[in-house]
Amino acid sequence: MTQHVAVLMGGWSAERQVSLRSGEACARALEGEGFRVTRIDVDRTIGDVLARLRPDVAFNALHGRVGEDGTMQGILEVLRIPYTHSGVLASALAMQKDKAKLVMAAAGIPVAQGLVVDRREAAQRHVMQPPYVLKPVAEGSSVGVIIVKEDRSHPPQEIGGDDWAHGDALLAEKFVAGRELTCAVIGGRATAVIDILSNDHAFYDYDSKYAPGGSTHVLPADLKENIYHHVQELAVRAHAALGCRGVSRSDFRYDDRPGGTGDLVVLEVNTQPGMTETSLVPEMAADAGYSFGGLVRWMVEDASCDR
Repeated sequence: MTQHVAVLMGGWSAERQVSLRSGEACARALEGEGFRVTRIDVDRTIGDVLARLRPDVAFNALHGRVGEDGTMQGILEVLRIPYTHSGVLASALAMQKDKAKLVMAAAGIPVAQGLVVDRREAAQRHVMQPPYVLKPVAEGSSVGVIIVKEDRSHPPQEIGGDDWAHGDALLAEKFVAGRELTCAVIGGRATAVIDILSNDHAFYDYDSKYAPGGSTHVLPADLKENIYHHVQELAVRAHAALGCRGVSRSDFRYDDRPGGTGDLVVLEVNTQPGMTETSLVPEMAADAGYSFGGLVRWMVEDASCDR
């Protein structure tokens, strides 16, 4: 019998539009692999919808809060519907950037120096010596990320306004200059490493990630062999330390500038990385021999409860 896969997409997080694109790309690919697919634009009735539908597998293409923070995973566990990506604890932990950093640091994984601050305090004074980065503790896709440069005399005022929609708690991190690297883990094994060049952007922000031509991906990254393998090793260690399953993607900064610090740090682990036409994981998976259809098929076959 043909397996019935419900592709969960959309939702109501700040990453809704990206999720819709990821979900549609995955749904089409799964149909091409012979699965019976139901597309679900997730709203707050999702528990009832899934209970009625009873798919064989839920392909979780949601990004951001609710879909990626353990909430949706908990619903799927209660309903005993096998699902893709990481389980409840790993999803919640990786989404909460400050807590994830504590776990990774305890596992000996290098992370950027940082502290959690209230956004209103961070709007009134520099919470650390510039340059530094301010980011919401629980958003993805670089939503709400601000780089405070060395020459900035005053902290960013936009984070103190009533229209700020990304929570009161911010993670302030020392800015690590240099290269933006990323490496995926598929089934416990590291993929090739990509060096991300953000075209006309100060860093790998939302537009760099999702706008056509927003960034250039160098695959494989041109790194010294020992550094290249160290990035792969750290991606696997971070995946394991947080308890991830299925596919994850770890993002890094590496300061190899002349006279630079030489620092290599893990910025974060994405438990449900993007699957759009400009996303990194499909590109790295292709280098590892997976077609896009083959990748999503593997993810469905890997799905389970109790992740």
